[in-house]
Amino acid sequence: MRDPKHILITGASSGLGAELARTYAAPGVTLALTGRDAARLEAVAEQCRAQGASVEAAVLDVTDAAALAGWMLARDDVLPIDLAIANAGISAGTGGDTEPVEQVRRIFAVNVDGVMNTVLPLIPRMQARRRGQIALMASMAGFRGFPGAPAYCGSKAAVKIYGEGLRGMLAGSGVEVSVVCPGYVRTPMTDRNGFPMPFLMEVGKAARIIRDGLTRNKARIAFPLPILAAVWLLQALSPGLIDPLMRRLPSKSIDAG
Repeated sequence: MRDPKHILITGASSGLGAELARTYAAPGVTLALTGRDAARLEAVAEQCRAQGASVEAAVLDVTDAAALAGWMLARDDVLPIDLAIANAGISAGTGGDTEPVEQVRRIFAVNVDGVMNTVLPLIPRMQARRRGQIALMASMAGFRGFPGAPAYCGSKAAVKIYGEGLRGMLAGSGVEVSVVCPGYVRTPMTDRNGFPMPFLMEVGKAARIIRDGLTRNKARIAFPLPILAAVWLLQALSPGLIDPLMRRLPSKSIDAG
């Protein structure tokens, strides 16, 4: 969508969500931002206001479906939401052992249920207006399950596949859907990784790629290309060939935060 005027971003208190907010902030733009950290969220909101945007910010957990829907629809009542970026997510892995049950459930609750809680209340309104755009934050990790982070990979795969199907379902309705699949982006989330991250991208560049892809209504915004090529290859090869190699890869730490 070109020039959205009212943009919702979840997980906007840090990382890619915060940078997307700053990227879109401009005079004439209204931002609806949510996050879990009040101080960081307000700091992002102030930065966006300094760039001329009007900002409404709320401390919300995307797993609280009723609270999130109530706030979003209230914002939509005031000014129709043009673009909803379901960005909120958490990352963690096995730490080289077995994932704790509570961590697995928390990852799926935030990364999958949180996305559904963000987009489902808005879809009927966008359909009725025959205008709107939805961006779902998946990951390159959603192309193939990695032993060091099975829950994270599984949650992002679910978002990726759901978004691809949703785009087809809403085709012709005036509602555009894009799935965003970043590789490694320098954020507080990836700062916790204690292993090499090939083709690590600065967050500002990643946000600009996403904005450009959304402007062009790309079905899938996947970057960088070398990582995309690698995951396509891993996806295509027989598990029997690559499983021994996959088990040697480093694991994400245990900490779903």
